[in-house]
Amino acid sequence: MIPLRRPEADDDLLRQCADRTKRIQKLGATSKAAQSQWSAGTAEKAGIRALLFRMAPGVGRCMYCLNSTGTDIDHFEPKSRRPLRTFCWHNHLLACSHCNSNYKRTEYPCDDFGQCLLIDPSVDDPFDHLILLPASGEFKAKTRKGEETKRAFGLNDRPELVYGRQDAFIRCCDVMVGWHGCVVRGDLGGAERRAHALHREPFADVLRAMEDMARLPHASLVLGSNELVEAMEAWLSSSRGTMPERRLFAVPPSRSETPAVPLRTHD
Repeated sequence: MIPLRRPEADDDLLRQCADRTKRIQKLGATSKAAQSQWSAGTAEKAGIRALLFRMAPGVGRCMYCLNSTGTDIDHFEPKSRRPLRTFCWHNHLLACSHCNSNYKRTEYPCDDFGQCLLIDPSVDDPFDHLILLPASGEFKAKTRKGEETKRAFGLNDRPELVYGRQDAFIRCCDVMVGWHGCVVRGDLGGAERRAHALHREPFADVLRAMEDMARLPHASLVLGSNELVEAMEAWLSSSRGTMPERRLFAVPPSRSETPAVPLRTHD
């Protein structure tokens, strides 16, 4: 997981969602009413889907595991628990079907004060609660919220995630050093292509972990290479690959450019 910035929904979408919420309330604000309105809300779901793809990491990745394409609109607080939040824009995240159906499902653990113990990457910085060790591909929990999130999504229990992060670390190291070489040689086109690759890397949390490690006093000890440390320092000083008067990373797709991915919409 990485922190995500949630865009503002336009007035038309907010009005449509508010109308659906009123209908749920008139029908008794039950789980059944919420599900029936969600099933009927084709236009509202299309608008929500487009916004989610704009804020998703990489190229429409799952906001939880980052490994797979996001196919489901997940209700962070489940419809069955809070029917009147069914159409709340701030309650939607993009998930892959594996995270949504096999792991999170309707989980919403809370502490004694009613505060949710799962990380919402549009609200929380996941790295306040989790530490990623890129070479091992595993997360370590820093807080109870981190522990519950790690458990609920199986972040260390799914081999495809652990091995995927290990491989992503190798890719990011190689591409980062290549990016720095292009910058030093003045090959801005080559640097741009490599920056695009780094920002589109499915496991975006690996790059974020590397950036945090590069800020440590003895970065070469944890990153294992002075060459990589120099590249990371240049990367951070250039605002994550942005060269003067030239942006070196991809802009999230507009609504018209959103990939046509079949979207599942249950919790």
